[in-house]
Amino acid sequence: MGGIRHASLLLMFLCFVVGVKSDASDHKYKLGDPVPLYANKVGPFNNPSETYRYFDLPFCSPDGVKDKSEALGEVLNGDRLVGAPYKLDFLADKEPEIICKRKLSKKQVAEFRSAVAKEYYFQMYYDDLPLWGFIGKIDKDVKADPNDHKYYLFKHLHFEIFFNKDRVIEINARADSNALVDLTEDREIDVDFMYSVKWKETEVTFENRMEKYSSSSTHSRHLEIHWFSIINSCVTVLLLTGFLATILMRVLKNDFVKYAHDEETADDQEETGWKYIHGDVFRFPKYKSLLAASLGCGSQLFTLTTFIFILALVGVFYPYNRGALFTALVVIYALTSGIAGYTAASFYCQLEGTNWVRNLLLTGGLFCGPLFLTFCFLNTVAITYHATAALPFGTIVVIFLIWALITSPLLVLGGIAGKNSKAEFQAPCRTTKYPREIPPLPWYRGTLPQMAMAGFLPFSAIYIELYYIFASVWGHRIYTIYSILFIVFIILLIVTAFITVALTYFQLAAEDHKWWWRSFACGGSTGLFIYGYCLYYYNARSEMSGFMQTSFFFGYMACVCYAFFLMLGTVGFRAALFFVRHIYRSIKCE
Repeated sequence: MGGIRHASLLLMFLCFVVGVKSDASDHKYKLGDPVPLYANKVGPFNNPSETYRYFDLPFCSPDGVKDKSEALGEVLNGDRLVGAPYKLDFLADKEPEIICKRKLSKKQVAEFRSAVAKEYYFQMYYDDLPLWGFIGKIDKDVKADPNDHKYYLFKHLHFEIFFNKDRVIEINARADSNALVDLTEDREIDVDFMYSVKWKETEVTFENRMEKYSSSSTHSRHLEIHWFSIINSCVTVLLLTGFLATILMRVLKNDFVKYAHDEETADDQEETGWKYIHGDVFRFPKYKSLLAASLGCGSQLFTLTTFIFILALVGVFYPYNRGALFTALVVIYALTSGIAGYTAASFYCQLEGTNWVRNLLLTGGLFCGPLFLTFCFLNTVAITYHATAALPFGTIVVIFLIWALITSPLLVLGGIAGKNSKAEFQAPCRTTKYPREIPPLPWYRGTLPQMAMAGFLPFSAIYIELYYIFASVWGHRIYTIYSILFIVFIILLIVTAFITVALTYFQLAAEDHKWWWRSFACGGSTGLFIYGYCLYYYNARSEMSGFMQTSFFFGYMACVCYAFFLMLGTVGFRAALFFVRHIYRSIKCE
C-alpha cells in the first residue's frame, strides 16, 4: 500500500504539470512580433463530436500547411491544430486585406452551402486564446420552403484584439455582414477572402484573461440556480433520509430489545426476522469472482473521480485548457489500476477464492473491455466520416503502451499484494452448512423494483446539476463551478450509501439472505437513471442529430453510466456490508 500511496502523490504532480503546461512562448511580445495563430476545426454547431479539419473545407490555405504538435489530451479532445492563413502580428493594425483570390467550383460551392445549412462554426487559437465564429448564414426572411432559402458565405473576417503592455489579453472574430458570397445556386464563383485587424488596449491583466470564458457559468442567475439545486437536494435528502433513519433506528432498537429479551426468557423460542437468518447472511454469494472484480473496478473509479475533483478544485481544469481533463483521466486511471488489483484480489481471497489470476484478468477487462469495444466501433464511425474524433494510429499505439507498460503491471502488482495480505473475512456469525429457503415475497421486493427505489432518490439529488454537465460536455456551455459539483457528489455518495443500507435491512427483515449482489445493484442503479436522463436530454434538451453524433453520445454515455454503476455499486455494497456486520455483532447469534 505504501507504493500505491507514493504513486498517487506522483500522479498528482504529473497531472498538475500536464494541466498548466503552455506553448514554448512565454506569451510576451514586442511590436511587430508574430503571434501564433492556429486553425483548429470546423463542424455543425449542434453536433460537438462531429468536427472536421479546418481545411477540409476549401478555405484559403497557406503554402505548406504545418500541423502543430499536440499532447495526448488534445488529440483525444479532437483538436487538430494547423497554421492559419491570417497574419496577426503584435500591435499591427490592418485595413481590409485580401488573403487570396479563389475560384470556387460547383462542387466547392455545394460543400460550402451544405456547411452553411448545417450551421458550421470554426474554432481557432491565438496565443492559446480560443476564438470562433460561423462560416456563413442562412437568409431567414423568405418562405418556409427550404428550397427558397438563400445561403451566404462570409468572406471578410475582422479580428479585434486587446492587449495589456506586452501581453495578448483577448481576441474576438467578427464576420462582416456586408461582405457575403451567395451560395444558393450551383455555379462557379470568384471569391476574395479578406481579413482586417484592430488592436485595442485593456486594463485586464494576463493572469485574469481566462475569466471571460468562465463568467457565463458564474453569472449570478446561474449561481442562483446551482445553489437552489443544492439547497433543494439537501432539504429533500435530509427529510427523506431523516425519516428513514428515524424509522430504521427505532425498528433496530426494538429488534435489539426483543432479541435480548427472547434470549433471557426462552432460548428455544423460534427466531423471526433478520436474526432468523444469521446462519445464512454471511454465506458467500454466487459469482464471487465477478463481485470481487466489480468492487475492484468500482474502487479504482472512485479513486479516479476523487483525484479529478482534487485537480479541478486546485484550478488545473481552467476553461479551454486543451485536453487537460483527458490527459488527467488517462494518467490517473493508469496509475490507480493497482487499487483495482489489490481490492479485487484481497476480497476474492477473503471469499475463499482460489483462482486469483483469473480474477485479475476479469478485473482488468470488466471496465476496459466494454470501453475498448465501444471505442473500436465509434472510432470506425469517425474514420468513415473523416472526423477529427478519429484517433491517429500513433495515438492508439501510445494508449496501448500506457495500458501494457503501466496499467497492466500495476494491476498485477496490486493483485499480488492483495493476495498476500492474507486478510480474513470478518463475519460475526458462523454460517450453517445448508442454506435456508427464502419465503415467498411480494413483487415489489424483487430486485428490479428495489433497484428502481434505490436509484430514484440519489438521482433526484443530482438531476438539476446533470443538465449543466451535459450542456458543457455535449454543448458549448462552460462549466467551472467545481466546488458546487463536489458538494453534489458528496450528497450523491451519502444518499446512495443510506438508501442501500435501508433496503438491505428491509430485505433481511423479510428473511431474504441474498443481499450481496442486491446491495451492489441497488447502489449502482443511479447509473441506469443517468442513462435514462440521456434519452431525455438528447430528445428534449439538445439539437444533436446524425448517426455519428448519436452514436458518440449514447456510446460514450453508456460507458460513463456503466462507470457510475460500478463506482456507486461499490459504495452501496461497502455501506451494506458495514451495516450487516454491525447489527449481527450487536446480538448474540450462537
